[in-house]
Amino acid sequence: MSGGEIAALIAAGGFVLLVLFIAVPLIKLGGLIDEARDSVRELNDSVAPLLTEVTTTVTQTNKQLAKVDLISENLVEVSTNVKSLVAVFSASVGAPLLKIAGLTQGLRSVIMGRKK
Repeated sequence: MSGGEIAALIAAGGFVLLVLFIAVPLIKLGGLIDEARDSVRELNDSVAPLLTEVTTTVTQTNKQLAKVDLISENLVEVSTNVKSLVAVFSASVGAPLLKIAGLTQGLRSVIMGRKK
Protein backbone atom coordinates (compact mmCIF):
# COMPACT_ATOMS: atom_id res chain seq x y z
CA MET A 1 0.00 0.00 0.00
CA SER A 2 1.47 3.24 -1.01
CA GLY A 3 1.28 6.55 0.78
CA GLY A 4 -1.32 7.87 -1.65
CA GLU A 5 -3.65 4.96 -1.01
CA ILE A 6 -3.32 5.41 2.76
CA ALA A 7 -4.08 9.11 2.38
CA ALA A 8 -7.12 8.25 0.24
CA LEU A 9 -8.38 5.80 2.90
CA ILE A 10 -7.92 8.40 5.62
CA ALA A 11 -9.70 11.02 3.49
CA ALA A 12 -12.53 8.57 2.77
CA GLY A 13 -12.82 7.76 6.50
CA GLY A 14 -12.89 11.46 7.34
CA PHE A 15 -15.56 12.03 4.71
CA VAL A 16 -17.66 9.21 6.20
CA LEU A 17 -17.33 10.77 9.66
CA LEU A 18 -18.27 14.17 8.26
CA VAL A 19 -21.36 12.71 6.60
CA LEU A 20 -22.35 10.98 9.89
CA PHE A 21 -21.91 14.21 11.89
CA ILE A 22 -24.00 16.13 9.36
CA ALA A 23 -26.62 13.36 9.08
CA VAL A 24 -27.57 13.47 12.79
CA PRO A 25 -28.69 17.16 12.77
CA LEU A 26 -30.41 16.65 9.41
CA ILE A 27 -32.40 13.71 10.78
CA LYS A 28 -33.37 15.77 13.83
CA LEU A 29 -34.35 18.67 11.58
CA GLY A 30 -36.49 16.29 9.50
CA GLY A 31 -38.28 15.15 12.67
CA LEU A 32 -38.85 18.77 13.69
CA ILE A 33 -40.30 19.57 10.27
CA ASP A 34 -42.63 16.54 10.52
CA GLU A 35 -43.87 17.70 13.94
CA ALA A 36 -44.38 21.23 12.63
CA ARG A 37 -46.37 19.86 9.69
CA ASP A 38 -48.56 17.80 12.05
CA SER A 39 -49.11 20.82 14.29
CA VAL A 40 -50.13 22.98 11.33
CA ARG A 41 -52.58 20.28 10.20
CA GLU A 42 -54.14 20.06 13.68
CA LEU A 43 -54.35 23.84 13.87
CA ASN A 44 -55.94 24.01 10.43
CA ASP A 45 -58.47 21.33 11.38
CA SER A 46 -59.45 23.12 14.59
CA VAL A 47 -59.51 26.69 13.26
CA ALA A 48 -62.17 26.14 10.59
CA PRO A 49 -64.94 25.07 13.03
CA LEU A 50 -63.86 27.80 15.44
CA LEU A 51 -64.20 30.46 12.76
CA THR A 52 -67.63 29.10 11.85
CA GLU A 53 -68.73 29.37 15.48
CA VAL A 54 -67.34 32.89 15.77
CA THR A 55 -69.18 33.92 12.60
CA THR A 56 -72.43 32.49 13.97
CA THR A 57 -71.91 34.26 17.29
CA VAL A 58 -71.23 37.60 15.61
CA THR A 59 -74.33 37.20 13.43
CA GLN A 60 -76.53 36.43 16.45
CA THR A 61 -74.99 39.33 18.39
CA ASN A 62 -75.73 41.72 15.54
CA LYS A 63 -79.34 40.56 15.48
CA GLN A 64 -79.68 41.14 19.22
CA LEU A 65 -78.05 44.57 18.92
CA ALA A 66 -80.56 45.50 16.23
CA LYS A 67 -83.36 44.49 18.61
CA VAL A 68 -81.80 46.57 21.40
CA ASP A 69 -81.60 49.57 19.05
CA LEU A 70 -85.26 49.17 18.21
CA ILE A 71 -86.17 48.95 21.89
CA SER A 72 -84.13 52.04 22.73
CA GLU A 73 -85.81 53.96 19.89
CA ASN A 74 -89.21 52.92 21.26
CA LEU A 75 -88.20 53.98 24.76
CA VAL A 76 -87.18 57.42 23.49
CA GLU A 77 -90.54 57.74 21.75
CA VAL A 78 -92.43 56.62 24.87
CA SER A 79 -90.51 59.01 27.12
CA THR A 80 -91.24 61.87 24.70
CA ASN A 81 -94.94 60.95 24.75
CA VAL A 82 -94.98 60.79 28.56
CA LYS A 83 -93.26 64.18 28.75
CA SER A 84 -95.88 65.66 26.42
CA LEU A 85 -98.68 64.05 28.41
CA VAL A 86 -97.33 65.47 31.67
CA ALA A 87 -97.07 68.91 30.09
CA VAL A 88 -100.69 68.73 28.86
CA PHE A 89 -101.89 67.41 32.22
CA SER A 90 -100.13 70.09 34.22
CA ALA A 91 -101.36 72.81 31.85
CA SER A 92 -104.98 71.65 31.90
CA VAL A 93 -105.38 70.32 35.43
CA GLY A 94 -102.38 71.64 37.37
CA ALA A 95 -103.04 75.37 37.04
CA PRO A 96 -106.69 75.13 38.19
CA LEU A 97 -105.66 72.86 41.09
CA LEU A 98 -103.11 75.44 42.20
CA LYS A 99 -105.77 78.14 42.08
CA ILE A 100 -108.16 75.97 44.10
CA ALA A 101 -105.40 75.25 46.64
CA GLY A 102 -104.64 78.95 46.92
CA LEU A 103 -108.32 79.77 47.36
CA THR A 104 -108.66 77.05 49.97
CA GLN A 105 -105.66 78.38 51.87
CA GLY A 106 -107.06 81.89 51.72
CA LEU A 107 -110.47 80.75 52.98
CA ARG A 108 -108.84 78.76 55.72
CA SER A 109 -106.83 81.71 56.93
CA VAL A 110 -109.98 83.90 56.87
CA ILE A 111 -111.99 81.32 58.81
CA MET A 112 -109.14 80.80 61.33
CA GLY A 113 -108.88 84.59 61.71
CA ARG A 114 -112.59 84.93 62.54
CA LYS A 115 -112.46 82.13 65.12
CA LYS A 116 -109.85 84.01 67.10
